[in-house]
Amino acid sequence: MKKLFTFLFIIPFIWANNCIKCHKGIEDIRNPNSGMAKAIAKKAKEAGFADNSCIVCHGGNPKATTKEDAHKETIDYFLKNSGPKEFYPDPGSAWINKNTCGMCHKEQVAAQMNNLMNTEQGKIQGALWGFGWNIREHKYANYNLTNLHKRFGTKTYQNYMKQLSQKEPQVFVKKTIELPPAPTADEVEKDPKLAAITYLRQECLRCHTASKGRSRRGDYRGMGCSSCHIPYSNNGFYEGNDPTIPKNEPGHMLTHQIQASRDAKVHISTLTYSGIPVETCTTCHNRGKRIGVSYQGLMETAYNPTFDEHGNPQPKLHTKHYLHMSEDVHYKKGMLCQDCHTSIDVHGDGAIAGSTLAPVEIECQDCHGTIKRYPWELPLGYSDEFGQKLSNKPRGITKTLAEYLKKGTYYKPKDGYLLSARGNPLPNVVKSGDEVIVHLASGKDLKLEPLKKLSKERKLSQAAQVAMGQIEKHLEKMECYSCHDTWAPQCYGCHVKVDYSKGKKHIDWLAVAHDHDVHGADAAKRKTLKEHLIDGEATETRSYLRWEDPILVQNGEGRIAPAIPGCQTTVTVIGKDGKTIIQNHIFIGHDNDKEVLAIDMAPVHSHTVQKEARSCESCHTNPKSMGFGIGGGKLFSTPGDTLIVDLMTADGKVIPKKVTIQKPKVEGLSFDWSKIIDENATQLVTVGHHWNLSRALNKEELSKLDRREVCMSCHKTMPDHDLAVSLMVHVANMSNIKIDNDMHKNILNKNLLLSAWVQIGGVALIFLGLLYWFVRIRRR
Repeated sequence: MKKLFTFLFIIPFIWANNCIKCHKGIEDIRNPNSGMAKAIAKKAKEAGFADNSCIVCHGGNPKATTKEDAHKETIDYFLKNSGPKEFYPDPGSAWINKNTCGMCHKEQVAAQMNNLMNTEQGKIQGALWGFGWNIREHKYANYNLTNLHKRFGTKTYQNYMKQLSQKEPQVFVKKTIELPPAPTADEVEKDPKLAAITYLRQECLRCHTASKGRSRRGDYRGMGCSSCHIPYSNNGFYEGNDPTIPKNEPGHMLTHQIQASRDAKVHISTLTYSGIPVETCTTCHNRGKRIGVSYQGLMETAYNPTFDEHGNPQPKLHTKHYLHMSEDVHYKKGMLCQDCHTSIDVHGDGAIAGSTLAPVEIECQDCHGTIKRYPWELPLGYSDEFGQKLSNKPRGITKTLAEYLKKGTYYKPKDGYLLSARGNPLPNVVKSGDEVIVHLASGKDLKLEPLKKLSKERKLSQAAQVAMGQIEKHLEKMECYSCHDTWAPQCYGCHVKVDYSKGKKHIDWLAVAHDHDVHGADAAKRKTLKEHLIDGEATETRSYLRWEDPILVQNGEGRIAPAIPGCQTTVTVIGKDGKTIIQNHIFIGHDNDKEVLAIDMAPVHSHTVQKEARSCESCHTNPKSMGFGIGGGKLFSTPGDTLIVDLMTADGKVIPKKVTIQKPKVEGLSFDWSKIIDENATQLVTVGHHWNLSRALNKEELSKLDRREVCMSCHKTMPDHDLAVSLMVHVANMSNIKIDNDMHKNILNKNLLLSAWVQIGGVALIFLGLLYWFVRIRRR
């Protein structure tokens, strides 16, 4: 009887949730009443461990009584069926999540490896371009990959993307190959261009989602699905209740809960939130185009202001110091990145898409429309043309998401769901009469009045009415953010040094990601980074930073857009003997078969949208915006000249014999970094080399843009505001006529002459009036 009692006592001990014996107090990954938690519980019950749902994601041995035994292998049920095949400390890891997240989210997990945030093709192609490789095909990636058989999304979307892929085959490649192995110092001696691979592997490729990445303040995150869906604070400290996770050691998740949609509530301390915080995205999106930090109003600075109460300077975040600029208006409204960017934008559609314009299916007009058409009245592809002729057929709305999500509806809208520019329904954006309701992931609902409604109800400013209603070319040819991105981070001159001297070595982050084990952990997660050191050490600096008046160019969609420096790379390579192989070298690229410098100016939506747009003058009277350079390219001395600062004679000869060069020259660069065209509108550098239509503004476009010392100089000082506006309207109505600067000067001259005659006539009339009254008085 005693033996039987002991046996009966042990059974519940064995079959209870042994994980909680050690991890008592750990947070529920989701609310137990949520659909996800119930699905996990059902899977645990099918596996024969109804009280232990932890193993459905983490695997391991639920019968074990020691940590070592619990954290290895898994139960037979999962080995024979879907589920974990080992113990997984991070079940979201890209290397094993087909056995965890993929049980319920098959499409997203299937698409993840082809996702641009994992392949990094655009980043790789861009760096290779700056090092003189001259390849436009985005064939190199972090891994060897092949397109999925079928894209996800509606049939309309699939047909749209098929046409776009055929039009831009250099971006939409069918297969990718892994970036070549890191070169040795000897190989670089023979071909300095190979230093690009060292640079990429040491600096650029640590942020992709299949890697744990670098453990620094602001860089802490999970892997794969966990990169976005598990919260990590900037400082990387755990603030939950699991006693086994240290709270004073950085590098841990903030809490053991999933952040996702508005239904996934995260409870941390006394605060509850839903959605994925913006800072989760900026963990990676703080370099390159810097759109994540820019959205928050953060602009990198070379300084470290201000001091705290202890006299310490600003701490580094993402290894940088920041200025606080104006945040994007959407950020101010409480919108998270996922409120605009769709599942296909972030997870991918299963096909390889090598540059940022490729996977992003949304446009501003999808929600805002234009001043003359509601979003549902626009044709598919509006503002996403890529040179293609669009149908006049309105895109309309859709009543159901079934074709897209296959899970019914989210919000049961009165009128229907809006469609993206490429034909997929927007699950969180619905039509309500002539208004739009955006259901934010945070739980807040925003009412949006489209531009057409605002115009009809005279709620737009006169300047906005003129800019968007009278000057139709603005909306037909320009991106909305050309005017509304009022600032953009501009890092001019990217000076890269790759030094192979004295046996220098550094971490190969791509090799770190490739070194993953059966638990889904890469070398960064296992803290074995020193096993992946390669020859050389890459460092970088810049010439200067700016933020105001971004340059205007034509982007890959064929629309006028802002641009910021992409990879304006000058390359210095030091050989293993300490001697310079190449110094401050700029390679040559190609623009439509013409040789140009391969220092790229990249079209961008900087995500710094403000309600009040840029002033007319900031584009129409600003040589920098036109591409002629800051101050017309006349402020900076030629970077191609060596600068020596010391005692000099009046005719510029250096007096001392022992001098130090203050600024070494950049061979072949005869103009400032901010200049992309010369006075004849000849393009000097590459502009957005990913896409066929990307280029600097041409002569015809400049003739319409350039109004220096012409209309704006008068309109600014008009005493009667209404008269000034009426003249703007007149100019706008004349916009279909080709008016260049010479014609404008002729019109201005006639206006001045007319004004002079009017004034002379006025004086004459006054004189005659006075004479008339004088004569009448004399007669009396």
